[in-house]
Amino acid sequence: MSLPQPPGPGLSFEFFPPKTPKMAEALRQTASVLAPLRPRFISVTYGAGGSTRDRTLQTVAELVRDTDVPVAGHLTCVDATRAEVDAVARAYWNAGVRHIVALRGDPSEPGTPFVPHPDGYAGAIELVAGLRRIAPFEISVAAYPETHPAALSPAADLDHLKAKIDAGATRAITQFFFEAETFLRFRDRAAAAGIATEIVPGILPIGNIAQAYRFADMCGARVPDWMRRLFDGLDDHPGARAMVTTAVTAQLCRRLRDNGVTDLHVYTLNRPDAALALHRLLATDAAP
Repeated sequence: MSLPQPPGPGLSFEFFPPKTPKMAEALRQTASVLAPLRPRFISVTYGAGGSTRDRTLQTVAELVRDTDVPVAGHLTCVDATRAEVDAVARAYWNAGVRHIVALRGDPSEPGTPFVPHPDGYAGAIELVAGLRRIAPFEISVAAYPETHPAALSPAADLDHLKAKIDAGATRAITQFFFEAETFLRFRDRAAAAGIATEIVPGILPIGNIAQAYRFADMCGARVPDWMRRLFDGLDDHPGARAMVTTAVTAQLCRRLRDNGVTDLHVYTLNRPDAALALHRLLATDAAP
């Protein structure tokens, strides 16, 4: 019998499309655990170069059908014409999806520079504007508290974010980070740059230490020394790692909440336990 869930913070959860039937079943179980928490929305990623397009569309359609939670589909403009991207957006709309996470996207070959398709959208700014012409989607875009690795400068990165907002984006969701001050400083700089739209912090509970560090290297997120010392050797002790992850993630989120952050976007990696524990801890904090 499932336990009743207390009211909690404004969480949203991110999934990736499953590659195998076994992974699909695991995702269904994860969704069934997290949907009763009444998240703001759940989103499904779109692989590098659009490599998961069909699986993403299928996963999104299943989540719309099987849950009563708003579902957001990711969409990129890598290796695709405008007509192909627009067709995916219309497929989302026809499936009942009213929220798109609009991203430039990563090239299908890791480490190579992004090159727009000659008949495609040049990047996220054009993609957001294109989506606005198709349907009245809610549109989220990406933000980088520690600056996108390809940006010319932090100021240029903020200018790019503002251009996405000005093109019609509803909110920004950040890349993950490991210290609250990283986000709080970024939020202040964004406000000073004239960005008034909601910026939601992206939170990555560490389920696999080596994987988390690899993700951080790819997106330019700094792993503080104290975290490396804290997690060193814990991949051999998953139970202890899970407890440390819960404590560290909850501390990060409490610090954000104490500074006025009301909503969080959790990168679940299709596993429910850390997200469920985080929700329970934060909801208990908020209970009278």
